[in-house]
Amino acid sequence: MSDTADDERARIRERKKRELQRRLEDGVDPSEDGTETPTEPIAIEGQSHLQAVVDDHEVVLVDCYADWCGPCKMLEPTIESLAAETDAAVAKVDVDAHQRLARQLGARSVPTLVLYADGEPVERLLGAQDRATLESLIERHG
Repeated sequence: MSDTADDERARIRERKKRELQRRLEDGVDPSEDGTETPTEPIAIEGQSHLQAVVDDHEVVLVDCYADWCGPCKMLEPTIESLAAETDAAVAKVDVDAHQRLARQLGARSVPTLVLYADGEPVERLLGAQDRATLESLIERHG
């Protein structure tokens, strides 16, 4: 692992710690203010579930994947770390189990990543992406 990736993780963790501390000092329970994001990817169970996740979170990164997809498997550790270390909610859509939803998301190939900000799709990326690219998109729209 490169020093820059470790430095970036430390910076993100520190930012999240400061925000949590600020909320606690302000007397706001982070589990009640609607801003707490899950630290693991959310397995999407259908269109209404995806809509609820998008409605509940300011920024959502949706990973359209397939179990048989090599690039999807390569991307999985990045997706998991983004869920744990960024302010975005991360959702996963199995394109085989949810073909109609995958079509609605424009996933003609896998992996396809769709970034939602304020309830609207703002970015669509095809193929495996590096962590820095995805972090940059999340920060730009967050």
